[in-house]
Amino acid sequence: MVNTDFNLKNLPNRTQKPRESGLTMVMDKGLSIPEVEQFLSVSADLTDIVKLGFGTSAVTPNLKEKIKTYQNAGIPVYFGGTLFEAYVIRGQFEDYRRLLDTYGITHAEISDGSIDISEEEKCGYIRTLAKDVTVLSEVGSKDAEKIIPPYKWIQMMQAEIDAGVWKVIAEARESGTVGIFRKSGEIRSGLIEEILTKIPQDTILWEAPLKAQQVWFLNLYGHNVNLGNIAPNEVIPLETLRLGLRGDSFNFWL
Repeated sequence: MVNTDFNLKNLPNRTQKPRESGLTMVMDKGLSIPEVEQFLSVSADLTDIVKLGFGTSAVTPNLKEKIKTYQNAGIPVYFGGTLFEAYVIRGQFEDYRRLLDTYGITHAEISDGSIDISEEEKCGYIRTLAKDVTVLSEVGSKDAEKIIPPYKWIQMMQAEIDAGVWKVIAEARESGTVGIFRKSGEIRSGLIEEILTKIPQDTILWEAPLKAQQVWFLNLYGHNVNLGNIAPNEVIPLETLRLGLRGDSFNFWL
């Protein structure tokens, strides 16, 4: 949202919260409660959902209070998919479900980036959790050496959408060097274009932690593309990219 005193004409029309497109997902890798409060003081209106990265929630003090701080600002929180995988690999899926209930978590991420499970088993977890919470699923391996062909990305994404996910996340990690990106951070543009021939854009949340990656998505797919793994201090810079108020996107929507 642009401050009302700045009456610039012809800015892109941003969707309003709660929204289905133009989502900004923030990765919190261990902010303290005062840091969360400071972050929310400037970025709450621009943040749609927060992921407590990988397994950080298991070692975060005052976790309930921290989650409530986000939720009281109208921002859903979910545990990183790696935590889900840590429970599943130990045969503790029911313990994971109880954990969500204990912390009042309304969203959950299901992933298989670090473990090997069948797509059928993954979709079973999705169907089970979708009865109680809003589910996001992540497609793509955290192993940079594991290249998944485009047809397989499409098959997995569609199966997980059919199983009941709200958004399917295209893996990139917080480094932006795996999954939909090469080790160098270069975008696998052919893969993304092929995915979008079959999967609706608004259903996908693209992990894009690096500015060059964000610019690429915005240029090709518009200012209301869903982007994730955004660092807390990069939320306002990303919003300026979405609105053409930064040199990298200045001419996109004039």
